[in-house]
Amino acid sequence: MHATTLRSPQALAPVRRGFVRRNLPYFLIAPSVIMLLALIAYPLLFALKSSFYFWNLQVGPQPLAFVELDNYVQALNAFDFRAALTNTLILSILGTAIEFSLGLAIALVLLKALPGMNVVRALLILPTTIAPIVVGFLFRYLYDPGGGLVTWLLQSLWLPVPAEGILGSPATALAAILFVDIWQWTPFFAIVLYASLLSVPDEIIEAARLDRASAWTILTRIKLPLIRRTAIIIVMLRFMQIFNTFDTVLVLTRGGPGTSTRTLGYSLYEQGLVNFNVGLVSAQTWIAVLIVNIIVALYVFFAFRNEEW
Repeated sequence: MHATTLRSPQALAPVRRGFVRRNLPYFLIAPSVIMLLALIAYPLLFALKSSFYFWNLQVGPQPLAFVELDNYVQALNAFDFRAALTNTLILSILGTAIEFSLGLAIALVLLKALPGMNVVRALLILPTTIAPIVVGFLFRYLYDPGGGLVTWLLQSLWLPVPAEGILGSPATALAAILFVDIWQWTPFFAIVLYASLLSVPDEIIEAARLDRASAWTILTRIKLPLIRRTAIIIVMLRFMQIFNTFDTVLVLTRGGPGTSTRTLGYSLYEQGLVNFNVGLVSAQTWIAVLIVNIIVALYVFFAFRNEEW
């Protein structure tokens, strides 16, 4: 009788409610975890497996031979892949540094009680709402050697413009793509840093001013340390975004002239969707994944090693 009572639905109801209450957070995040596994883990594992095979869809629909690490060796020995890696690192490091610096400067200006700041803040976010491929088409016309606005401005300022155009010269093409990224994504840094600076308590700033601290001291000793965590995170996110640059390169230069603007994103596109070399592009994908993860891991380690959460 006693055992029967314990097994009754009424007796088990509190146990079930406790189980659901304890595990509710896991139930809520389960769909997201499953989606992430489906969209990220499976493709990466598929690419890892494919990277050890000779597999070109122009030759056959199935992998033809197990080639061990030959695809990795071929990728690392290829001049165009090394050039793409170099260009990607240049764009990622310089782009992130310049965008952060300009964004911080703009954020500090936005803090000033100047006329029209509300309108400026509203307009500032507009470039980030435009699709990168649309931005690419816009700047292709602005860089046009036959009358583009940027070309005209440079010539008006008596600055040298290559005869083949800004995008047609290996000396200026990569800088032109970097400028496009800076134009579009500096406002992202500005808005986020501005919001972070607004959270700095006014009492601390006023106390520093009473102690006759300079504006530079207030910025470097008070404001920046207080928004440090936010700055570290957005720098990391933006670095990873630039590392995947593809749209603007496709529209503006297609990796040229030569390999001067070739990026890892464009290299993967060309090998995978133009040459259909599944094995080689899978190896290149994993090389790119390992490189960016090592860089981000080192960055996070050194950036947060003295932080207390």
